[in-house]
Amino acid sequence: MKQAAFDASIPLGLYIHTPWCVRKCPYCDFNSHETARPPDYDAYVDGLIADLEFELPLVEGRELGSVFIGGGTPSLFPPQAIGRLLKGVRERMPCHSEMEVTMEANPGTLEADRYPGYREGGVNRLSVGVQSFTASALQQLGRIHGVEQAVTAIENARQAGFDNLNLDLMFGLPGQSRKQALSDVALALELGPTHLSYYQLTLEPNTAFHHAPPVMPSDDNVWEIQQQGHGLIESAGYHRYEISAYALPGRECRHNLNYWQFGDYLGIGAGAHGKLTDTRINRVVRRHRVRSPGRYLSGAGGAGALAGETRLTQADLSIEFMMNALRLSGGFSKDLFRGRTGLSGAEIEKGIWKGMEKGFIALDGATVRPTPLGYRFLDDLLVLFTGY
Repeated sequence: MKQAAFDASIPLGLYIHTPWCVRKCPYCDFNSHETARPPDYDAYVDGLIADLEFELPLVEGRELGSVFIGGGTPSLFPPQAIGRLLKGVRERMPCHSEMEVTMEANPGTLEADRYPGYREGGVNRLSVGVQSFTASALQQLGRIHGVEQAVTAIENARQAGFDNLNLDLMFGLPGQSRKQALSDVALALELGPTHLSYYQLTLEPNTAFHHAPPVMPSDDNVWEIQQQGHGLIESAGYHRYEISAYALPGRECRHNLNYWQFGDYLGIGAGAHGKLTDTRINRVVRRHRVRSPGRYLSGAGGAGALAGETRLTQADLSIEFMMNALRLSGGFSKDLFRGRTGLSGAEIEKGIWKGMEKGFIALDGATVRPTPLGYRFLDDLLVLFTGY
């Protein structure tokens, strides 16, 4: 494969992982740890800031465009801790004047008087993990909030000044009927978020649901639920810009768009992952942190917090780019492929033509995008790009 030039202006984001939750949901495969009592939030923030300082030489002079605080349940952290964390980030890195700062929130843990504190501390986008507005579904999913709590959380967040608000909503839940699923969508739309993450429940390895699978709806029912839900969301003025993400105009999640367009991001916190490009030596590296909160804190600020580092090969770069970019309804330009991978573009031509033959890909000049059929069979589409 011919090595080309990387784009020197690859965007940079920051992912911050908080590893604790009140109760681990049976479908969750993220690095989250149940805690019966509040952990030492200040010590963890100290560790995060030390970890960030350790990473700074890798991104010297680069501007930060977005921050995403995920978990676990970040809203377990008091506003003062989140504010101190974000202040520490801004003091150490050049930040875009309109930097997007997202924090995930669980309706079962958020207190109404915390919303203004998060907003004042620098969070300007809230992502609320509702998952369902059906009481029986919430119980099966192991959620610790009820329907009324979810509705109240959204209303209170808006009153506190969060005008950029995402709701997470699942479909294909155990025993879920089409009527229940579409009722969830209708209520979510009635609440008027600016962004909706609408995705199918999957039984991931190393989860309670995987070890003791519940009775799931048939594939045909799930497909009909997805299509009808998609229709309701789009008719309400949202556009589907990624396979499971819908937004009002201009309200796409910039942080996640950077992932899908194969941008760079630092990852700090227990179990966090990052991806960085060094354009000086044509190298892309993925780094990940140790998963144990205790071990992470012991090593934060040095190599002891690192669990591993992998330099991506040219084959890795090609398939990883396609695995992300083909999730976008608008696809990608061939110039973007070249700029983010340092490859010539010849590496994906065979896969593109095979995808076009199968009706999975449409080619509009230099823009490659998945068709509706390609979206439905995305895994089959991605297989066409392995091995090149």
